[in-house]
Amino acid sequence: MHSVRLQKSMGIVYILGAAFCFALMNLFVRLAGDLPVMQKVFFRNLIATAVVFFLLLFQKEKFRIHSKSCIPWLFLRAAIGFAGVILNFYAIDRLNISDASILNKLSPFFAIVFSALLLKERPSVIEIVFVLITFGGAMFVVKPSFGWETVPALAGFFSGACAGFAYTCVRILGEKGERSDMTVFFFSAFSTLVSLPFMIAFFQPMTAWQLTSLLLAGFSATGGQFFITAAYRKAPAKEIAVFDYSQVLFAALLGFFFLEQIPDLFSWIGYAVIIGTAIAKWLYHLKKTHPAHRAKIKEDELPPLLQEDQPPANDPPPTKATEDSPPNKENQ
Repeated sequence: MHSVRLQKSMGIVYILGAAFCFALMNLFVRLAGDLPVMQKVFFRNLIATAVVFFLLLFQKEKFRIHSKSCIPWLFLRAAIGFAGVILNFYAIDRLNISDASILNKLSPFFAIVFSALLLKERPSVIEIVFVLITFGGAMFVVKPSFGWETVPALAGFFSGACAGFAYTCVRILGEKGERSDMTVFFFSAFSTLVSLPFMIAFFQPMTAWQLTSLLLAGFSATGGQFFITAAYRKAPAKEIAVFDYSQVLFAALLGFFFLEQIPDLFSWIGYAVIIGTAIAKWLYHLKKTHPAHRAKIKEDELPPLLQEDQPPANDPPPTKATEDSPPNKENQ
């Protein structure tokens, strides 16, 4: 029991580290200044590609894809994930970084929608309610209007949708047996190669500070990826994923101290609704997987007579079942 608690505690620490790294990535992307989005996307993925490339070199299977059936999903995950990064960076450049962070964190709720479409997983009524409440909260951050000022917030919203789709593809790849390192490498290499021509075509000369910021953004994103992978090796996602929302707090603090950004009242309401729903979803799934709850469900599934006439736990079981009395549970 102590070992399990220790593993869970380490998982929480790692996922907090991941949240801080991704908040740092957002900060450095913004500090890089007025550069083309594709130039920023290129450097963000270049670092990750290089790091994971060297990791795969020392693995037995190296760059071998698990099976041919994984290839379409690797490309789909990479393409949608790449689109999500572009939208996220576009939002970071034009919104408070905490607003961009919370909109990107809609991904777990989008994943419920895409899991229903791609994996045929039927969401429960309560999960549908969670999704609707969360999207309602997102509207406080987006603040929809008919003007161009809404475009960056919509970009952030759809970056969360792309991330949710990408996570669903990752699940499918995991079920097919593909390695997580290979999935990350394929996505990073794909994004680097596709963004390269755009980066060259629209390249803008960078100051030493801008180049440093982009390299730090790449290292922060790579560090976040390693932290989050380590976190989910220590504890199940359902037990610790909610702590990933601390990224919004980290982003708000970094935005305040380094960019003098202060979210407005509507954004704070949106944060409260989205994070509150995430916590409620987390508590709901914890309760559903608790042993006592599972036992209660099992008992509720028994025929009515067995629910009412089971012998007390301390009583000896009946030695013989008669035609007039229901058989005990062990004899069914």
